[in-house]
Order: sequence, then C-alpha cells, then structure tokens
Amino acid sequence: MPPSAMRRPSLDHARLGALPGGWRVEILDETPSTNAALAARARSGEAPGLVVTTEHQTAGRGRLDRGWTTPARSALAVSALLRPSPSISVERWPWLPLMTGVAVASALRKMGYAAGLKWPNDVLIEGRKVCGILIERIEVSTSSTTEPGAAAVIGFGLNTSQTREELPIENATSLELESGAPVDRTEVLAALLAELGAAYEIWGSEPEELVSRYRELSVTVGEQVRAELPGGDVWEGVATAIDDSGRLVIATDEGPRVVGAGDVIHARLRPRS
Repeated sequence: MPPSAMRRPSLDHARLGALPGGWRVEILDETPSTNAALAARARSGEAPGLVVTTEHQTAGRGRLDRGWTTPARSALAVSALLRPSPSISVERWPWLPLMTGVAVASALRKMGYAAGLKWPNDVLIEGRKVCGILIERIEVSTSSTTEPGAAAVIGFGLNTSQTREELPIENATSLELESGAPVDRTEVLAALLAELGAAYEIWGSEPEELVSRYRELSVTVGEQVRAELPGGDVWEGVATAIDDSGRLVIATDEGPRVVGAGDVIHARLRPRS
C-alpha cells in the first residue's frame, strides 16, 4: 500500500453539516455512481441543494461515457442537485457544465493551485487533468415537494491524493502531487460547494459575467487543437475564442469552425506514443 493511501481519512460529516448556501451533504460509504444515485432522488422529487458524495465510487462515468474509478478516499466524487427556474431559457443550459468548471477552477486557484479550463470543462493544473465534470438533465414530473420541470445533476470528480501510479492516464494529476502535502478533502469539498453556489447565482442572473470568468480561466484559447466531433469529423487549427454560447471557435485552413460538442485535444498535451 502506498504511503499516501495510509493517511486517507474519511470525510468529516460534522464539518459538512452546516454549509452556507443551503447545501445538504450526504456521504455514502460506496456507490457505483454519485450521479446515478442523485438522479434517482431527483426523479423522486428531491428538493434542490442535496449533495451526494462517496468515499469510494466504483463505476463512475465521465464525458463521452468514459469510465472513472479511483481508490477509496483518494478523490472527491460529488453530485449536486439544482433546479433552475423555468424562466431561464433552455439556451442557457449548455453553460451549466462550463459554470461548474469555473467554480472548480476558481476554488482551486484560491487554494493556490494554478488551475485552468480546457474546453469545455476539464480542469487542469499545469497542463494535467485534475477534475472532470458531467452534467445530466433530469425531467421531473409533479410531486408533493417540487414543481414539474427539469433538474440538473451537477457531477464532478476531483483527484485529491492519488499517486502517479494510481492515476488512470498519463496526463493527469492530483492535488497532493501538485502541492506535495496532504489534502483535507472535507475542506476542499466545502470550498468547492461555496464556489459552485456563487457561480450558479451568476449563471442565473449575470450570464455575461460567467462568460467573462470562463474566458479568463481558459487554457484552450490560443492553443493548437484537434477537435474530434461526434459525427466523426476532425478539425485542426488554433482555438481563437469562446463565443457567448460557450462554443469553441477554431481557425482552420478551411476557415473558422465552431464546436459545440466533441473532444478537443491540445497539441502540446497529446499523450506520448
């Protein structure tokens, strides 16, 4: 067992019991997926503000259905339930994953990490991935506790104390690897939820401010990138902008292209063959 694994304490429920912003944190010993667990609660009419986290996620899922598993207590696997007002246009929903990226990167920067955002919502530290984000829209029928409409399950997985050998890919890192010191997962989770609440308020009331903050945190703009689109097309060029809809603009040899969904690879971050 690596030395770091011997000093991985459980989350402190008492310290997470009175968080500002109305968050209610439930800690599961083990679960296949915090997103799946919270989605079931959302469909049952759970009120917004519930946060499900776990000491050990055994079958997590990231973007593009990629698997994500970690050793017990070595990461934060977290899902938070939001219920956006029906008055907010559906065109704003694609900004929810980018909003979550802004919250995570902002929290890490306040802790002293050089965090940035790789489009659309991977959080990097010095070019290595430390956090992935997956948002799910849940349609909810009427219930005794909530109004009908859509709920958002905000899921993110943050590497906290994995060793280099425990990380799933070469271009990944953990907070402990970056800081060289033990990480208090409870403290980090409280900070992340505070930033998520603040970012959600901006998303609902000041979308232009959220766009500005995302652009400031972007490490994709200005990079040579390769965009692999869901339909199989591949575009290569320099990422020049994030538009107001959260899409990536790429200057290719054939002219500008706008990417709303897909996998974007930074040329200088491609894994060594």
